[in-house]
Amino acid sequence: MYQFGSSAFEQLDKMSKRMSKGVDFAHTLASLSARQSCDIREKVSAGLLDQAGQAAEVTTSLNPGRLMRDWVDYVIDSAQRSVLFLDLLRRRGNQYLDHVEAGCPPVLVFDYTVLVDGRTLKRPVNYALVQITPPQGVRIDMQARPYVIIDPRAGHGAGIGGFKADSQVGVALNGGHAVYFVIFYPDPEPGQTILDVCAAEGDFMQEVRRRHPEARKPVVIGNCQGGWATMMLAAHAPEVTGPIVMNGAPLSYWAGENGKNPMRYIGGLLGGSWPALMMADLGNGRFDGANLVANFENLNPANSLWSKYYNVYKEVDTQAPRFLEFEKWWGGFSFMNEEEIAWIVDNLFVGNKFSQGRLQTSRHDHFDMRAIKSPILVFASAGDNITPPQQALNWIADNYTDVREIKARGQVIVYLLHEDIGHLGIFVSGAIARKEHKEIVHSLRFMERLRPGLYEMKIEDLTEPVDGMMYKVDFEERTIRDILDMDDGRADERAFEVVSRISDITSDLYKTVMRPWVRAFTTEQSAELCHNAHSLRMKRVMISDKNPLMAPVGPLAAQVKSRRRPAKPGNFFTMMQELSSAAIEYNLNFYRDLRDTGLELGFHMTYGLLDQFYEADKTGHQQDDADLKDEDLIRLPEVQAVLAKMRQGGFKEAVVRMMVLMAQSRGGVRRSRLERANEVVTRRAPFAVLSEEERNTLIHEQSLMVEVSPDDAMATLADLIADMKERRQAIDIIKYVAGPDDEMAEASKDRLAQLIRALGL
Repeated sequence: MYQFGSSAFEQLDKMSKRMSKGVDFAHTLASLSARQSCDIREKVSAGLLDQAGQAAEVTTSLNPGRLMRDWVDYVIDSAQRSVLFLDLLRRRGNQYLDHVEAGCPPVLVFDYTVLVDGRTLKRPVNYALVQITPPQGVRIDMQARPYVIIDPRAGHGAGIGGFKADSQVGVALNGGHAVYFVIFYPDPEPGQTILDVCAAEGDFMQEVRRRHPEARKPVVIGNCQGGWATMMLAAHAPEVTGPIVMNGAPLSYWAGENGKNPMRYIGGLLGGSWPALMMADLGNGRFDGANLVANFENLNPANSLWSKYYNVYKEVDTQAPRFLEFEKWWGGFSFMNEEEIAWIVDNLFVGNKFSQGRLQTSRHDHFDMRAIKSPILVFASAGDNITPPQQALNWIADNYTDVREIKARGQVIVYLLHEDIGHLGIFVSGAIARKEHKEIVHSLRFMERLRPGLYEMKIEDLTEPVDGMMYKVDFEERTIRDILDMDDGRADERAFEVVSRISDITSDLYKTVMRPWVRAFTTEQSAELCHNAHSLRMKRVMISDKNPLMAPVGPLAAQVKSRRRPAKPGNFFTMMQELSSAAIEYNLNFYRDLRDTGLELGFHMTYGLLDQFYEADKTGHQQDDADLKDEDLIRLPEVQAVLAKMRQGGFKEAVVRMMVLMAQSRGGVRRSRLERANEVVTRRAPFAVLSEEERNTLIHEQSLMVEVSPDDAMATLADLIADMKERRQAIDIIKYVAGPDDEMAEASKDRLAQLIRALGL
């Protein structure tokens, strides 16, 4: 009895201490969120003061006559803009209805031809592979590596990766590459699963390779949800994909910074995956993508409720085409099967299984991102509140002990960070297409020549073009610690492990208790009524020609356009309008901060408390200070096999090893050097006769030798080349790749001198 009581008191004391830590964390979190709110208030207040200052300056120069003229001009201008804006919303509604009537086709601005319709496959899916028709004057090199773009299926329709001329599609086409696009239809095929979609995309890749037998494996670009679909494809069938580009793609769903990334808490706050199951049941087996779009809009109410419309209203004469262009995609809602949304929520949103290597392809197999051998490039942005950099990059820390494991496996992983572009801007912005995506396409031609490792791609503006290039691109070596330092710690992810377990319980309860009743009262007619009654659809339909009250708006707008009288710049009341708009935006942002802070505190207090009772093995992520010891690395069978070849080979092996040694001395690679190295190993003898696989294996093996045993790699160079003439040729090649002396760092010059001495020159 006494022993039991002592044990109980010990457990209670332990629990009390952990709960007190949770309370301390909550206070810290509250302080952090309060500071963020203050920062935002200060910034917005500064904007308000600036607007007020401008208005005050104008006020001092106003006289009653000027003020009256400004008022009359503003009233006329504002009334006309109101009519034109209402007409624009009417046109948006009509566009939505026409788009739905046409079956929500892709919003691509390029012509295309359907090559493989996934609905005709053995396991039908609502996906298709299309080939983009190059615009007039654009020439395609069929021997150049083709591009395949996988669009996100996250509630919207297909085509966002190519709905502008300045886009991912346009950049690749202008680079001479054939471009293929994976689209999808709004309605899923009965019974299709995410694994069926993955298999279909594998078939699409085989078709692309069949059409380009002499080209290297295709580049695969995945946007947002299309990013993890791309990684699934490459992990399951690494032999069919070339370099992989992930744009704003979440793979580590639990990651994020406290006080900054509230979207990751939604699953826990809703009690797990059961609401998605119920929404699918209410849809008679189909989950409405409009619900996902509503979640995106809810993240930033200031933009969704005000700024998005106000910015069009104040410049309605010029912004209408851009607004309608984007709204066509934003309002093209698509559906998922119950099996698909349940799989996504359970395995990714709530379960986070892909990042942890627990995502199964079958009962006895799973997706392993470490099986991918092609270069991986991740493009993320600190301004992305849907897929922050931590969610885009932490999978690297989850799968690799340290960077030497990446090198030992022969993998090249590159990440590119933008400072402030938003989620959609990553793959929609024309400015991003003209800079980041253009440089990505150019760099992918040589990225396989990087020695295995982890790199950050840096793009620097040049004041003057150099060799026709407007930017300097460097690949700087990074470590796992650099990835982890982007996060504010990963202890907060413990709570998400509890969410995953709770979700399993609540889902089972829903399936057992509620699902039979929900399905009993659901019909196809009730599901259709539920879909049509969604607020995002209703606001488009109600302001369209389907509403008889909108009949006078079109003719009235035509009259307004013919008599348009915009207010002159510097109008006092226009400035007051801007000040009022800034105040509205400020208040909505303040509401958002308070809401997000409350949700975050509620999440951590709830699941932090439940975590005290949860004693299961917590292995959701690697330890922050984990390292792969030298002796463990050397003992790996694949490393032993490579080291045994240290003295084997000849001219090819020696040149590649010296290139790697030079790159090691710099701690990174400039793209210009990478281009010269690529020219050497693909066009010059004796490298030109090598296959792509042989070339990559050569680079991997020599890089691993240098990484594990750099001194031996240097000392054995002379064993590879006996002839003095060939040694001089090898040094000449290294000097060519390194470039002019004034471009070489002192460390590189010292390393070159070491190479010369090692060869006895």
